Amino acid sequence: MANVIAVLNAGSSSLKFSIFAESGSEFELIVRGQAEGLSTAPRFVAKDAAGKVLGEKSWGDGNKLGHNGALEHLVAFLRAEFADHRLVGIGHRVVHGGSEFAQPVRVDAVILSALEKYIPLAPLHQPHNLAPIRTLLERSPQLPQVACFDTSFHSGAPPVSQAFALPKAVTERGVRRYGFHGLSYEYIADVLPRFDERAARGKTVILHLGNGSSMCAIAGGRSIASTMGFTAADGLPMGTRCGSLDPGVMLYLMDELEMDARAIENLIYQQSGLLGMSGISSDMRTLEASQAPEAKGAVDVFIYRIGRELGSLAAALGGLDAIVFTAGIGENSRALRERVCGVAAWLGVEFDTGANARNGPRISAVGSRTSAWVIPTNEELMIARHTRRLLTGELR
Repeated sequence: MANVIAVLNAGSSSLKFSIFAESGSEFELIVRGQAEGLSTAPRFVAKDAAGKVLGEKSWGDGNKLGHNGALEHLVAFLRAEFADHRLVGIGHRVVHGGSEFAQPVRVDAVILSALEKYIPLAPLHQPHNLAPIRTLLERSPQLPQVACFDTSFHSGAPPVSQAFALPKAVTERGVRRYGFHGLSYEYIADVLPRFDERAARGKTVILHLGNGSSMCAIAGGRSIASTMGFTAADGLPMGTRCGSLDPGVMLYLMDELEMDARAIENLIYQQSGLLGMSGISSDMRTLEASQAPEAKGAVDVFIYRIGRELGSLAAALGGLDAIVFTAGIGENSRALRERVCGVAAWLGVEFDTGANARNGPRISAVGSRTSAWVIPTNEELMIARHTRRLLTGELR
């Protein structure tokens, strides 16, 4: 009977999952999938590592499955399909660990209560991340659960990179730059030595470009600075998030447009970014295929902002040895990678068109002073590793 670890990533209307079987010192992915549209038209699909569909179900429009219903269906599916496997633990992606949790932690009722304190810091993510943890604690309290945080990787960044120029009465309440996408950055930092030992030891900027986008400067594998700050709406423009915004714009929205906090929240998280600028789509593939000037304009702004942030992060590092593209856009958009590497030419990146067309992994020319790479991320595997390390006592 093989031991397996489940990895759950609960969003506002979805529950993504991956199941890893222990294989010596590493893991083998045996099934992954998601339940989505949980409050509108629930759909469930599970696929093996090769992409073959192992199970799927649709509940139809107007049905509200919710996270609990999705979790129940997932458990029933796994019991039926993998009865010869033993579940030894569940790892959860949790967006915010605040200043208290600098590494993964096994969750009990006390820890769950502590994590709920960070809901005001990530109101659109934290409640949903915690929902399946709460349910499983109630129904299967003996089952080990581990919370892995998007903020942890950045917790050791220099204090100056975390500070806001605000009064102490505000900052002592936890208002500072946290940074996110840490599980992705940690994975890339972990595998980078296999691709470029010089970059792994030196100064690298990782570009996590997807529906949510950010960039991180790492030195010797450690986070030095990130484009995201107090929330995951900061930094680069994203699919529907605005990225960095002059605080005066918020005051203008309140005073002149009479928008309240919830309306502004919806604007900056759901109606802005690539979608807001283009008025067409939040999907980079759609925008790159469009002939509309609004689509081109949105992509141009995205790349311009990447270039500005790259210069800023290189300055924070005091130099640059490599850049790494990862996540959905970074791994798949050849056109975007070419344009970003062109913008980065002044930093020593010599682009290799042929290598880029083959998706790398190296997309810079041999002899380029600053190397450029395409490395797929794997946050789920990182969570599985952390979960096993914590449960076996390797991580304390």
